Amino acid sequence: MADVTLPSPAGTMAPAGREPNANASDWIAVAAGALGALMATLDISITNSALPQIQGSVGATGTEGTWISTGYLMSEIVMIPLAAWLTRVFGLRNFLVGNATLFTLFSIMCGLSHSLPMLIMARIGQGFTGGAMIPTAQTIIRTRLPRHQLPVGMTMFGLIVLLGPLLGPVLGGWLTENASWHWCFFINVPVGVTLVTLLLVGLKADKPHYDQFIKADWLGIVGLAVGLSTLTVVLEEGQRERWFESNLIIWLSVASALGMVLVALSQRYAEKPILRLSLMRNKSYASVIFIVFTVGAGLYCVSYLVPQFLALIAGYNAQQSGAVMLLSGVPAFLMMPLLPRLISRVDFRVLVIVGLLAFAGSCLLDISLTAQSVGHDFTYSQLLRGVGQMLCMMPLNQASMAAVAREESGDAAGLYNMARNLGGSVGLAVIGTFIDRRNALHGDMIRETVTQNSVLGQERISAMAASHMAQVGDYAHAQMQALGQLALQVQQQAAVMTYSETFYVLGWALLLCIPLALLLKTPQPGQTVSAEAH
Repeated sequence: MADVTLPSPAGTMAPAGREPNANASDWIAVAAGALGALMATLDISITNSALPQIQGSVGATGTEGTWISTGYLMSEIVMIPLAAWLTRVFGLRNFLVGNATLFTLFSIMCGLSHSLPMLIMARIGQGFTGGAMIPTAQTIIRTRLPRHQLPVGMTMFGLIVLLGPLLGPVLGGWLTENASWHWCFFINVPVGVTLVTLLLVGLKADKPHYDQFIKADWLGIVGLAVGLSTLTVVLEEGQRERWFESNLIIWLSVASALGMVLVALSQRYAEKPILRLSLMRNKSYASVIFIVFTVGAGLYCVSYLVPQFLALIAGYNAQQSGAVMLLSGVPAFLMMPLLPRLISRVDFRVLVIVGLLAFAGSCLLDISLTAQSVGHDFTYSQLLRGVGQMLCMMPLNQASMAAVAREESGDAAGLYNMARNLGGSVGLAVIGTFIDRRNALHGDMIRETVTQNSVLGQERISAMAASHMAQVGDYAHAQMQALGQLALQVQQQAAVMTYSETFYVLGWALLLCIPLALLLKTPQPGQTVSAEAH
């Protein structure tokens, strides 16, 4: 019997029993959400390549300059879980138009900054307003697209989340080299104007509910703001401050713990907690959160490790490192047309497990690095990593939404994106400590073997001294240069061993997530949302 078709609001025909296709207004709204998320994720890392020039321009030291990135991450991670509540208070269109406008103004302020305090304040403003655009993009997709078109929308969102941090350093490096570091921020102006236009066209005006501002869970809001902001600073600055040897880290840790206590109390006493931790009772959604936390750690850690190796060991500049990093984006573009069909036809568990295996495999391909390794030695691992990241993130995006009811999608999106970013911060803090300590250990072990009685060591020093002697003609100076060169080689070999071990640890961390992937739930065609959510 042929399917009966019914006219949809957009004038298209849809089979009976199936939601009508999204209309032009829906797709404009989705495009606006995607553009906002891209702008916000891109600005997380766009300053990484330009930091030396920015620090020189505003008179900041290397340690002070890290706050240019830390300020953005700190405020972004606070805003992400608050976005669902603020959307209900102001209305989606008002909230997003306001955030897009403020983000653009803060970007102009960043570009015009001539002092470090001004730049940090502007970056905090950027992070706070940009953080709102990441979960709301996911909410727009979930609420504006029918179920059978969700894979397309979620693929767009996942692609942006993956490519934004990758493109940031490349774009920032190119703009800094060919124009000025100020354009890392001014480039947001035309994008912001386009975004506001799309939002006004694609989203309907909705009535604010200011009463929800007064009746809000202020206990949870204060706890969340204090707890997450201080936790982010502890994770970002802990290793540089030598963790609990620093009074600053101790007091920030205490503040973070108190904030988390307030969040826990709000779960018990607030009528509508700002952070819906009750969603974690849903085992399908909870498994998504744990996996995306680990995958987020993997994404941020690899984005840190590969450029660090190429800069310190291979001597690459930011643009050269960026070209290697972009290799992982090639599979994303090639798989873009195929992924929505895969997501709609293949069990989420299968896709995520294959993705985790590919991602872990890409890390394990990099455990045999040497001091002679250069960019092309990462080609296969980067391509495999791109496949793994796409197969992990795309189904996880949709599984997070499929596991909850439509009215819970805003809270679910906030918790999902917070988990991914928090995973990145925790992952970077852990590997930062791991790298420093293993590097020191390997350096000590290598130096212990290079003694006066080491025949190979003495032969190497003699050969290097002879080479320097031919250039300078001073034996004592040549001997000192040879010893200095040997010390650098010891440090280099220790670093190579440490990076290989770090990739090995990351690979196993991803493999340990495979049992959690078995708990994911794939929505069946025609299944209702409420049936999936519980």
